[in-house]
Amino acid sequence: QVHLVESGGGLVQAGGSLRLSCAASGRIFSINAMGWYRQSPGNQRELVAHITSGGTTTYADSVQGRFTISRDNAKNTVYLQMNSLKPEDTAVYYCNAGVSTWSWDYARPYWGQGTQVTVSS
Repeated sequence: QVHLVESGGGLVQAGGSLRLSCAASGRIFSINAMGWYRQSPGNQRELVAHITSGGTTTYADSVQGRFTISRDNAKNTVYLQMNSLKPEDTAVYYCNAGVSTWSWDYARPYWGQGTQVTVSS
């Protein structure tokens, strides 16, 4: 019913940049908060960045000052600009969104399929 599709991942050298995009489609009445998470082997899935419907942002300490989250409500899309990438940023990045499918419904969480980001030394 609701699909989130990430794009923009890939291989980049340390110090480089990537921009991830996540577009939501399907049965959508409204989207509340959106965020980016990541998971690497041996680690828990962790919050990278979060943005509310009002534009308030939150970042993990490890990416503060390097990553920027933004959204385009007209396109149902959230972005993650990643600068000064480090090898420890290597992970699968997942998009998340709280979506209401009907006007009377509350927001439910939906996840994208994930996109691989690999940062080499």
